[in-house]
Amino acid sequence: MAERERRLTRPYGGVFIARSRVMDAEDIHRALRRMAHEILERNHGLDELVLVGLQTGGVALAHALPAALAEIEELGPDDPALPVGTLDVALYRDDIGIRPVLPEEVTDIPVDLDGMTVVLVDDVLFTGRTIRAALDAMGDYGRPRAVQLAVMVDRGHRELPIRPDYVGKNLPTRRDELVDVTMSGVELGELQKP
Repeated sequence: MAERERRLTRPYGGVFIARSRVMDAEDIHRALRRMAHEILERNHGLDELVLVGLQTGGVALAHALPAALAEIEELGPDDPALPVGTLDVALYRDDIGIRPVLPEEVTDIPVDLDGMTVVLVDDVLFTGRTIRAALDAMGDYGRPRAVQLAVMVDRGHRELPIRPDYVGKNLPTRRDELVDVTMSGVELGELQKP
């Protein structure tokens, strides 16, 4: 759960208390590099590929992936950059009223998605509802040829039939636990009431 959501979710003002560190910065880097290899292998290169990070947790990961992809493909500074966009799905969610609506984050899709392969990037895959909302939101920006999903952590507990194509780490959790993903690591914990 992203920090902005955590601050506004019941219990309001709750504080994330980490119980254990599951991945460190080096593990995140290694997972991103492995996912980059898998993306290149599945898509036979970078042609007609666009990364879209979901606000807020997937944005940093989506911006980190192009460096790993360029390094693997041995791209130089004169080669065209892989397009990276951001997508805020707050107004497309089916649980408005249960979760806070925070539509202040920026949606920026730098290219027309028609005919492109879109790799949605998020930090944690839980129930699948955020991804369903992202698929609905993308319809406003074109009709991609294919949509793939890359997540740093798949924690299970799916409520919708959604499965990631690229996973940094499978992490079985209890429903009441929280997973906090940053570029410096992944922590497992819970929200402490004020």
